[in-house]
Amino acid sequence: MNKTLQGKVALVTGGASGIGQALATELASRGCDVVLADRQVELATAIAKDIEAKGGGRAWAEALDVREFSQFERVANATLDRSGGIDFLFNNAGIAVGGEMDGYGLADWDDVIDVNLRGVAYGVQAVYPSMVKRRTGHIINTASVAGLVPAAGTGSYCATKHAVVGLTKALRVEARVHGVRASVMCPGAIKTPILTGGTFGRFNYRNITARDVLAMWDEARPMAPELFARKALDAVLRDEAYIIVPGWWKAFWYLDRVSPSLSLRVWGSRLEKMRAQLARLGATAARPGDAAREEHGDVDEPPASGESVRPGAPLAT
Repeated sequence: MNKTLQGKVALVTGGASGIGQALATELASRGCDVVLADRQVELATAIAKDIEAKGGGRAWAEALDVREFSQFERVANATLDRSGGIDFLFNNAGIAVGGEMDGYGLADWDDVIDVNLRGVAYGVQAVYPSMVKRRTGHIINTASVAGLVPAAGTGSYCATKHAVVGLTKALRVEARVHGVRASVMCPGAIKTPILTGGTFGRFNYRNITARDVLAMWDEARPMAPELFARKALDAVLRDEAYIIVPGWWKAFWYLDRVSPSLSLRVWGSRLEKMRAQLARLGATAARPGDAAREEHGDVDEPPASGESVRPGAPLAT
């Protein structure tokens, strides 16, 4: 067992699946005690048991809806009471709505802002004061490459991830005086359920299957979440401000910084390609009030690969 993090404690939101699960597993393999906080608490509990069975750090599951500050405060206080401190906060929970903004309803903004931005702010508010008091700690907020570039086709996701990048940059500057670190993780394409909508996301198109959506992602070469977690955690331990994995996605970020106008053209071309792919598949936009959107508005399980995707998964990371 790698013991580099033995005795440390990490709180991971969205820990029951995807990147959160992979991060929690990797942290524990390095000796860190982990708290998997998630709305899917039964799944988080099963994963925590599996982590402990492998040896390494201890693992607990906590029910957490990041949209509710009182729940975040409860989880933070329970972790502090049990462990005496929180060394790492991985503000990782996130959802996405796929589709262009001309087809949005208010919920397509509100749902994503509440989880992706308000949830991150609540995490900082709940945990940062204890880190300031102890004069140590590291807050890692999960944004996305979509928080660095004009990732059209996922407007509310793109907006919230840009906001998370900005929040983290400001926090990193402010927190230094308190001995606290802050980093922003900007994943490229990662093989997680969010690629086809996940449990709580939506894809605002009809007549398209999860298999179709995954095929559209193929050229982005999605990375396995376990490999992502190893590389990202190594970067956290190096105290990198921006953690962009896979590394080749940095090219889009560099382009946007060097030539914003060219970046807009590149992402415009990517959008046109996505539109053409959807048209070839016979997919049509699901507008607010459509029966398909009403019928699939609250689904507990992501679709199987051959099933139609419910209205709402991202087409940009």
